[in-house]
Amino acid sequence: MTEYHVAKTGSDQASGLTGDPFRTIDRAARAAQAGDEVVVHAGVYREWVDPRNAGLSDRRRIVFRAADGEHVVVKGSEVVTGWVRQSDAVWRVDLPNAMFGDFNPYALAVDGDWLVKQSNQAPVKHLGDVYLNGVSFYEVAAPEELVAPPRRTEVRDDWTGLIDPVRDPDQTQRVWRAEVGPDRTTIWANFGAVDPNAELVEINVRRSVFYPRQTGRDYITVRGFELAQAACPWTPPTADQPGLIGPNWAKGWIIEDNVIHDAKCSAVSLGKEASTGDNYFTRRHDKPGYQYQLEAVFAARAIGWSKERVGSHVVRRNDIYNCGQNGIVGHLGAVFSRIHDNHIHHIALKREFYGYEIAGVKLHAAVDVEISHNLIHDCSLGTWLDWQAQGARVTRNVYFANNRDIFIEVSHGPYVVDHNVLASPASIELFSQGGAFVANLVAGTLRLENVMDRATPYHRPHSTEVAGYAVIYGGDDRWVGNVFLGPGESGDPGDIAAAYAPGAAPAGSVGHGTAGYDGHPPSFDDYLTSVEVALPGDLEAVIGLKQPVYLSRNLYLGGAAAYLGEDGAVAAPAAARVRLEPLDDAVWLVADLPPEFADLAVPVQSTATLPRVRFADADFEAPDGSPLALDTDLTGALVEGDSPPGPIAALRSGHNRVRVW
Repeated sequence: MTEYHVAKTGSDQASGLTGDPFRTIDRAARAAQAGDEVVVHAGVYREWVDPRNAGLSDRRRIVFRAADGEHVVVKGSEVVTGWVRQSDAVWRVDLPNAMFGDFNPYALAVDGDWLVKQSNQAPVKHLGDVYLNGVSFYEVAAPEELVAPPRRTEVRDDWTGLIDPVRDPDQTQRVWRAEVGPDRTTIWANFGAVDPNAELVEINVRRSVFYPRQTGRDYITVRGFELAQAACPWTPPTADQPGLIGPNWAKGWIIEDNVIHDAKCSAVSLGKEASTGDNYFTRRHDKPGYQYQLEAVFAARAIGWSKERVGSHVVRRNDIYNCGQNGIVGHLGAVFSRIHDNHIHHIALKREFYGYEIAGVKLHAAVDVEISHNLIHDCSLGTWLDWQAQGARVTRNVYFANNRDIFIEVSHGPYVVDHNVLASPASIELFSQGGAFVANLVAGTLRLENVMDRATPYHRPHSTEVAGYAVIYGGDDRWVGNVFLGPGESGDPGDIAAAYAPGAAPAGSVGHGTAGYDGHPPSFDDYLTSVEVALPGDLEAVIGLKQPVYLSRNLYLGGAAAYLGEDGAVAAPAAARVRLEPLDDAVWLVADLPPEFADLAVPVQSTATLPRVRFADADFEAPDGSPLALDTDLTGALVEGDSPPGPIAALRSGHNRVRVW
């Protein structure tokens, strides 16, 4: 093993060894081979690190790490000086296009499949950005808006109808615009009373910060850096998905203990590469994006999409924030990965652009992916698992102050959501089937909707091999040992109507509790009886039937409503006072629970207790195929025997105060 060193005092003509460091991290990336380690010393490095070589196994990695105790920053931006005052607050700078090479983010629009535009005449947003002392500005289209920028107090989510408050509505003195000519790029910005030549002003110039240009650079570790300010593009599932950092269609990366922020679109990408489709609907308009996404699944299989070739990444203990689209994104390339112990916040709240691919964590094809013990808050959407969330598990996470906490779309299961705190006004949205929801605290609404116009794939267990595809009939869900709060109990807006724009209530069922399942049969035998009554026939005999659901031992407080067929439900009409208290680096759950809380004892759920899912014909198992036991609560305590409902085994009737993060 060779240990290379990088320092701001070094030279790229050096050996890179101890006492003779390289000057740039990318120079070390060209030299490092399997088993080598690159140690980077304190300073700000403005470069795109492009690993040229791969590790060979988990034990023969290429490791890039910040030197112990030293602060290392890698940025996709450059410092800009020479601003010329145009008026009291507006300044201008002229930059040679040679500064950007063949990638000028001020000439490139945020665009692609599933980006939503109000009209073809809507102002275009670009990949560029301007930062004053680390704070990003807003782009405006017209010169007059530099002096009087538009202001917003709320934004309606066109996909859900939910109202998304803009948490930073005061855009005064934080706007910019640019014009790109043949030889130079001119940027204007409103700096208010600040002299930009006396402060730190940066503009992003590079697409990525730590991202291989070539695929297949396996087994790389990136540890302990601050990574920031990249002009990465819109990342839908039908496109190449470059992020600020990511493996680019490889296997076995570890991204850990980093601070990652200010990606124009997506910070950490575990996603797709371009050969399986790159915004073809936007470019061609000949087939729906849905069709191209289906084709991408089979195209990926043709180039080796499998556990042996792609995925199995670890993303842990990172602080990810201030990104325009996603904290973590991926289609196909995230399979068999673990995302845990991250703090993900303030994602997609600027609302400079909008589309259907936005969340703190947004994954398609999350096959055997575990998302565990993350703190996810102040996001447009907390976690969105879309298509093929088979074998996925969302466990022991804390969600609050999101527009929506969890959205699971057009997936067939089996997937598990257990031991989470879901404290936002809209806690869970299901456009899926085949889930198991166990021991969660659900403070907001549950929305249920079937999807009969989009058939999506399901897989052989623990594999990327496609076994079939089907539409979403709804149901085939399991709910055991959850606590549901009624309207207004969590300290967030409890009125369902207040969360939606006028006339924008969803087409499906939405409410506090599980009453939206009323009409679904309570067992598989009951479902088969309804099929036999509808015979003879094939598709026409079952297409109008509701799938079975399996609910038991859930607690409903303060007006939350239970499914009529539930076994052992307990309801307490009195309100329970439940809230989260962020304090310093910790989050506490404070709960005053009624006497009825003690009336429920919930057994540990496992492969043996959770009925097999119908379409995928698969059991709830661990990723290695062994039996699954949901026996670890939110605090990490092992649950043995029966326990109270909800995510924390130590909760009791009366007053509780428990650290959950």
